[in-house]
Amino acid sequence: MIVKEAAFARALDALAETRLFLFYGPEESASRSLVARIAAALGPDAERVDLDAPGVKADPARLADEAAAFSMFGGPRYIVVDRAGDELMPAVESLMTLAAGGNPVILLAGDLKKSSALVKLATAEARAVGIASYPLGGQDAGRLVESLARPLGLLVSGDVARRVVSDCAGNRGIVAGELEKYALFLDAAPDAPKTLDHAAIDAVGAEAEEGDLGRLAASVAGGDPAGAEAELSRLRAEGKEGITLVRALLRRMTMLARLRADVERGKSVGAVMASAGKAVFWKEQDAVAREIGRWPAASLARAIGRLVDAEKRIMSADGPGVIAADAELLAIARQAGRAR
Repeated sequence: MIVKEAAFARALDALAETRLFLFYGPEESASRSLVARIAAALGPDAERVDLDAPGVKADPARLADEAAAFSMFGGPRYIVVDRAGDELMPAVESLMTLAAGGNPVILLAGDLKKSSALVKLATAEARAVGIASYPLGGQDAGRLVESLARPLGLLVSGDVARRVVSDCAGNRGIVAGELEKYALFLDAAPDAPKTLDHAAIDAVGAEAEEGDLGRLAASVAGGDPAGAEAELSRLRAEGKEGITLVRALLRRMTMLARLRADVERGKSVGAVMASAGKAVFWKEQDAVAREIGRWPAASLARAIGRLVDAEKRIMSADGPGVIAADAELLAIARQAGRAR
């Protein structure tokens, strides 16, 4: 069955009855955040098994074999296939012959059409759940932010939820990370909920911009490779590296992308900055204004894509690790420097 993302909590309640999850659509970060929610529902001892799509295509029986296998650690396990497409239908059809329960299989696909064989299977099959993820917008954005905030112990009103989405340029992966940060700042928990308001967002935003990560993001987006390299060295000495650094720049670049879009629709940089309000920390307004002028929308989109790919490489078991973050940040800083 195909369900809306807001209904995903109910799908998690029926996890034992679901054999296949199909996460697709243009908002890849949202699909990956759904994988994280499945992992959380299975518990900290769950074993993740990553399969690549070409390998599954070459050996269709492997998917069902992995789904039926026992974890080497004795706990739950789940299987994730990245870059899935209709070429995996023989493997999926074999998988669906297994009884419900056992190890759930998650297919991460791109922007599939309604005519896709995988989408048709997920629509018709009661033991499958399909969710198409799109950039956040409208009333659904507020509801989704509230659904993500609730398990963290955060109470979020509609206007605050819309601000969170706007600050993150609709990127759900960044929204989820920001909510976790706000929950830590407020010491919120499901059994001790706290209200997330504009004052808390301002306080955390100010801390971020005044702190080390803010200086790194400003150096990279501002085209200062030497400054970025110095910040990376200092942060590494403080134990800050990898995903933390990539996400700091992702927040900066998504904010710039949202502001630059208004410029390309005909607004002046000054008008855009005036309408941004508290979304831009006051001490950073001059720098952000310069960065809006430096970065065309197409370049920002490419940089954001590179950062998302870097995050995936860092998290990959056989990837280059945290060095991918440093390399990508310095490459983006050099790109921005050439745009002067």
